[in-house]
Amino acid sequence: MANNKGGSKSEAAKPTPVAGEGLSRAEAKHVKEAARPRAAVVYEIVRTEGEAELVRPASALWWSGVAAGISIGFSFLTEAALAAHLPPSEWRMIIAKLGYAVGFLIVILGRQQLFTENVLTAVLPVISRRRLDWLISLGRLWSIVLVANVVGCFVFALALSFLPVVGPEMQHELREIVLRLMQNTPAQMFAKGIGAGWIIAALVWILASSEDMRFFIIGLLTYLIALFGFTHIVAGTAEALYGVLTGAISFSQAFGGFFLPTLAGNIFGGTVLFSVLSYAQVREEISATRSR
Repeated sequence: MANNKGGSKSEAAKPTPVAGEGLSRAEAKHVKEAARPRAAVVYEIVRTEGEAELVRPASALWWSGVAAGISIGFSFLTEAALAAHLPPSEWRMIIAKLGYAVGFLIVILGRQQLFTENVLTAVLPVISRRRLDWLISLGRLWSIVLVANVVGCFVFALALSFLPVVGPEMQHELREIVLRLMQNTPAQMFAKGIGAGWIIAALVWILASSEDMRFFIIGLLTYLIALFGFTHIVAGTAEALYGVLTGAISFSQAFGGFFLPTLAGNIFGGTVLFSVLSYAQVREEISATRSR
C-alpha cells in the first residue's frame, strides 16, 4: 500500500500531457512561443503598418523623409571611409561595402521614412482594399516621401561637397563610388534596381516577423545590395548628387541615366514582384477568415 501511495505521489508530480500531442502544458506553451507566425499573420502586420503610414500627416512624412535622406548618406560616406583606410588588396572593396549598411541601420531602426520601405508597406493595403481613395493616398505618400528623401540626400551631398568634412583621400573614394555607379547603363540600372527593390521588400517582411537580431538582419540584407552592385534609388541619389555638385557627372547623367531607371526598377521589384506575390500567397487564407 505504501508503495502504491508513493507511486501515486510520483505520478501526480509529473506534468500532465496535452491531449493528442504528447506534450506537457509547459512544453506546448514553449512550442507556441517558438513557432514562426504564419505568412497571413506577417502580411497583416505589414498591411496594418502600411495603413498607418497612409493616414499620417504630410508634415510628419516630410520631415521624417528628409531625415531619412540625410541618414542614408552615411552609407555613401562610411563606404568611402572604409575604402580610404584599408590597404590595397583583392578583398578591400568587399570589406568597404560593409559601410553601405550604416545609413539603412540609422533609417530603419530610427523609424524614418524611406521610399523603398513604403513601396511594400503602403502597397499592401491598396491591393487589399482595391479602392480609389486608397490609391490616391498611396500616390500622396510616395510623392511626399520620395521628394523629401531627395531633399535630404541633396543636403547631405551639399555638406560633403562644400564643407570641410572629409580629406583628399576620402574625396577620391567618394568620387570613385560615384563613377562605379555611373558605369551602369540605364538598362542595368533598372535591372539592378529590381534586385534592390526585392531585397528591401523582403527586409520589411522579415522584420515584421522577427523581434530579435534586427541589427544583424538589416546589416546583412543591405550589405548584399552593395555586394551585388544593385542600385537603390535613395542611397544612389546621395551618390549621384555628390557627383553632380563636384563635377564628376552631369545632371542629365544623374537624372536620366540613374534616377529614372533605378526608380522604376525599385518600384517594380518591391511592388509588382514582391508585394503582389506576398499578397497572392495569403489571399485565400485572408478571404476565408473574413468570410467567417
